[in-house]
Amino acid sequence: MALHVRGVVLPDGEVRDLWLVGDRVTFEPVADAETISDGGWIVPGLVDAHCHLGIAYGAKPISGLDQARELSHIDRDAGVLALRDAGSPYPYPELDDEPGVPRLARAGRHVAAPRRYLRDIGVEVAADEVAAAVTAQAKAGTGWVKLVGDWIDREVGDLAPSWDAATMTAAVEAAHAAGARAAVHTFSEEGVEIMVRAGVDSVEHGTGLSLDLIDEMARRGTALVPTMINIRTFGKIADQAREKFAGYADHMIALRDRFPEVVLAAHEAGVPIYVGTDAGGGIRHGLAAEEMLYLHEAGIPAVDVLAAASWRARDWLGFPGLVEGGLADLVVYDADPRADLRVVKAPRRIVLRGAVIR
Repeated sequence: MALHVRGVVLPDGEVRDLWLVGDRVTFEPVADAETISDGGWIVPGLVDAHCHLGIAYGAKPISGLDQARELSHIDRDAGVLALRDAGSPYPYPELDDEPGVPRLARAGRHVAAPRRYLRDIGVEVAADEVAAAVTAQAKAGTGWVKLVGDWIDREVGDLAPSWDAATMTAAVEAAHAAGARAAVHTFSEEGVEIMVRAGVDSVEHGTGLSLDLIDEMARRGTALVPTMINIRTFGKIADQAREKFAGYADHMIALRDRFPEVVLAAHEAGVPIYVGTDAGGGIRHGLAAEEMLYLHEAGIPAVDVLAAASWRARDWLGFPGLVEGGLADLVVYDADPRADLRVVKAPRRIVLRGAVIR
């Protein structure tokens, strides 16, 4: 049976009627459609543009499909109806079109340097194997590859790029040649500069960004997914590392403390910003609303945060919003989230793939 919803539809902000026929939206009236919501503010389903369904809390690979499904449902029940998995050690293509599971855009496994990432999570390869590993992981994903651009180097005692600039440039080129976009994990100043200039499609975290590099990202259209929830854990990381790596600990604290200003500068420069929590590993699922509030706290207007978590993010990942023929994914709120962003923590109605979740 077709469904009908009526309310203020964002981003346009006009009162409209929407009919949901199967998995699609239409503005053409459908006779005998069931009205499931009348009133409120209707937002295209939210997006977590950086999460990991294949990594369990505690930074270990999940044990099976049921665990990935359960984690996806936690996000779904918070109104997050599309996910970009930014690296999974466990493949789960069976869930790509499963009813009840949010839309999925997946990378394969992280591509990392030997002993320079979380144990058992990534594919760890030397410089001469990076391009081939990227090509393989592009086939394992659905349009994305995840590179670990930097990590702590214990010999240096601080963050350092995973490979040299030529290797990382070749890695991005290999991803593009395989028809995938490249996302890069990076905390350091040197690592993020190498990757932006290498032509990476999205910077994940990006704590080391400079103002000059932000301008370069804006010029190139390179996206930033700040994962501010993750960055707030840097104090704990620093405390654990300080005894052996005091310089690294101080660096992480400095990166954390300046990051809200970095994110605001990126927004003001026109860098595309998307909401991502980094759920999986050390961050629990279902926290997209908190990430949105942190972005707002950094100075980004509520309507732009909503765009970063909804219609713009959906366009970026190829999941059309509430347009004629678009996907039947929506969240209804009792009040206008543009006026009070805290509203996103309490969805009244959730519809995914044309089916009522709540």
